[in-house]
Amino acid sequence: MPRRLNTALLLATAATAPPAIAAEAGARPVLEEILVSARKRSERAIEAPVAVTAFTREDLATLKARDLTRLSAGLPGVLLDDVGTRRGTANFSIRGLGINSSIPSIDPAVGVFVNGVYLAVNNDTVFDIFDLERIEVLRGPQGILFGRNVTGGAVLLETRKPGDRFEAALRGAVEGGGDGGLSRYLMGSLSGPLSDSLKGRLVLYGNDDQGWFENLADGDDFGAVEQAMARGTLVWEPTDTDTLTLFYERTDIDGEGAATQSHSNGSGIPGTPRNFPRDSHEFAIDERGYQSVESDFLTLRWDRAVAFGEGTVTNIFGWRDQSSVAMSDIDGQPEFLFHSPGWIDAEQWSNELRYRGQLGAALDVTAGLYLFSGDLAYHDRRLFLGESGVPGSAQFTQDGGGEQELDTLAVFGSADYALSDRWTLSAGLRLSREEKAVQVASFNLNPTPCNIVVGGDCPFDFRDRDQWDTLSPRLGVSYRPDADRHGYASWTRGFRSGGYNLRNSNAAQPPGPYDEEQVDSFELGYKQRAGAWALDAALYHTRVEDMQREVNLPSGTAGILQLIRNTASAELSGAELDLTVDAGAGFTLAATASYLDARYTKVRFDLDGNGSVDGADEDLELPRAPEWTGSLEARWQGAVAGGRVDARAAWNYRDRVAYTDNNLGYILAQDLVDLDLAWTSAGGRWTVAAYARNLLNEVKHGGDSQLPAVFIGEPLGGTFSPLARGRIVGVSVDWRLGS
Repeated sequence: MPRRLNTALLLATAATAPPAIAAEAGARPVLEEILVSARKRSERAIEAPVAVTAFTREDLATLKARDLTRLSAGLPGVLLDDVGTRRGTANFSIRGLGINSSIPSIDPAVGVFVNGVYLAVNNDTVFDIFDLERIEVLRGPQGILFGRNVTGGAVLLETRKPGDRFEAALRGAVEGGGDGGLSRYLMGSLSGPLSDSLKGRLVLYGNDDQGWFENLADGDDFGAVEQAMARGTLVWEPTDTDTLTLFYERTDIDGEGAATQSHSNGSGIPGTPRNFPRDSHEFAIDERGYQSVESDFLTLRWDRAVAFGEGTVTNIFGWRDQSSVAMSDIDGQPEFLFHSPGWIDAEQWSNELRYRGQLGAALDVTAGLYLFSGDLAYHDRRLFLGESGVPGSAQFTQDGGGEQELDTLAVFGSADYALSDRWTLSAGLRLSREEKAVQVASFNLNPTPCNIVVGGDCPFDFRDRDQWDTLSPRLGVSYRPDADRHGYASWTRGFRSGGYNLRNSNAAQPPGPYDEEQVDSFELGYKQRAGAWALDAALYHTRVEDMQREVNLPSGTAGILQLIRNTASAELSGAELDLTVDAGAGFTLAATASYLDARYTKVRFDLDGNGSVDGADEDLELPRAPEWTGSLEARWQGAVAGGRVDARAAWNYRDRVAYTDNNLGYILAQDLVDLDLAWTSAGGRWTVAAYARNLLNEVKHGGDSQLPAVFIGEPLGGTFSPLARGRIVGVSVDWRLGS
């Protein structure tokens, strides 16, 4: 994307996502303000003094968003990536704050919440999403109301709830576009009242994906996956003041492993010859790999209207149990050099009790208590120099991993005080106490096969326990001259948890504890709605102390050495802008842009590996921090015989970003084009759509870790670079009754 075009976009556009378009067939589209829950209250997006992007269920249907990674395009400064090491591992980054790891004990910088419940483990998070009422992407630290580990922001998912009348829906879709087979999706839902006080909703979902890629080692389709999900929701209103909502979801996923590409790692030392161009989807591996995931997820929410402050008391209990096993071809070659299976068992429960109400005419208060407890068991096995196609033929093995117990207690409060009809002061505070206890088995001490998750027979060489107490404040001021204009300024401090590395390659390198990461963010924002257009803008400056990084280094005996350290201090400054215009005649136009200046201010770790900590380290780029992102979008809606037509064309861009801290690993710039065309029958019962995603077939990697030139005496070289899918074309058919 030329710099002059970026500059023009910055001058002409503003930041968050386009509001939903709502119109009857043939009617002129209008901009509709979306209700958000960014402050744990329902309000218009313009009322929230925070940069927030909201997608309604209509938006998600239009975008054909099968998983969260498809929402990255068009979100200024937001990268919702799957690292690809284990399919479904979230490596989300917002405003340059994120992670690049598949180690389950590493806490995220961008938190994911489903129905108000925090998902503590990044693994097994990025899978198919369906039947959602709304997704909100909050930028900037959200630690007051949402807790630790949201220094970059938060992604909030709200599932659909049953309504007061009977509804039924069925959706089928077929997708292709790659060198592999087709993907088939089928979803059905039933919803409605079961009695005067009880409503229910049942949703079933299935996906049979034959794989998008072709494995050049054998010429077969690659990347197959089957997913089955069942979701039930009950809403009971026993009194006029009480509402109880019970949600349960069961997920089963079976598929193949990562599409591992290897290419020149920049070392200048020739490696195995099967390296491929970065800008291709070509790869050749002998280990197809596998992944099997099972999860159970339950939430129970109780809301009671109380007379005190005409407020609401809310209690949200959440429980999730997940287990998975996966195998990946790490060497990216058509021969058995370095393969790795892994196991994860994780269980968590949490409970949040909060009150929100109006105390007097000027004071709005939200306050609560939060508890969290989680148990994690993790094991990796490294298999070296085996015979292709012969399981268990490795000449050398290493086993390692660990167990972690996590307990968190927090109290929080936030208040808005109206100084006048126009000016409001806000303040918030969260006091958190977190304790982690671990036992770790280092890889280099376990050449004899053992397993922590299955059998529990690995000897632990490291045991420790630590506690972190933090105080997260927020101060802000808002100016609202009228209902359609809002200017705000805020300062927020957030923290990312300290912890331990459960993937410890070398016992000589202690797995922790590393210290927590502190983030201070200053933000200026402006929002305006003016009939036919909507404008949002934000400027921010973020200071990071004790930045946590997983430093990936090639190792001649372990393949990849992964250290977690507090490496540096950094400053990140940026601007985000978005403009949406109802252009008339059924057209809606939108543009977004963001600019980020991210730089180290002090480095305490030899990031570039030259043997010293010096200015060369400070000159490196921060990983997953694109300087520019931007998008242009046009939508049209108009009446045709028997219904209406909706059309959409979008272009999305983001700069190349560093992946590894030494900048040898990087992820290519993205230049994405999407097209949509849909016909909806009069009355809305049928919708038939055709769509294309990433029409230009751009290449993206989840990661780009450098492999050693010589590995246990064998030439290797290259990289471990899992591929994301390229061009997707598809057709879908929707039938609905009563919705």
